[in-house]
Amino acid sequence: MLVIRTDFSDEGRWKAVRTAIDEPGEIGYMYPPEFWERRTYEDASVEGVLARLPEAIEDPFVAVVDRTTISSVEMPILLVDLRESDGRTFRVIPSELPSIEVNLSLANMDFFEFADSADGDGVFRGFSGQR
Repeated sequence: MLVIRTDFSDEGRWKAVRTAIDEPGEIGYMYPPEFWERRTYEDASVEGVLARLPEAIEDPFVAVVDRTTISSVEMPILLVDLRESDGRTFRVIPSELPSIEVNLSLANMDFFEFADSADGDGVFRGFSGQR
């Protein structure tokens, strides 16, 4: 899983987000994330991130740590679909990221299933009944 940093305003919060992403979720497994801290992505929009991605990216989605992620207590990470509907987005709290990563990588579920299950504010906090 590729995690791209677009907000460079708070190094401490970036480290907190990285730690939250690295913590195993309930399933206890996730492929090791690759963190990109490249200034070329600074303040990039979704379209800007997609335009800058190398064509060789094979991941089903990219995770973006943006200003909303850094400034929110929940640290909702922006996920951007790279397979089905290129560019569709939703946010996810870090504890739910391993489940999404594994299910999308193994093609057990589709991006839209998670996106459509996000709460009214656009953040996926788990499927109802799992919270």
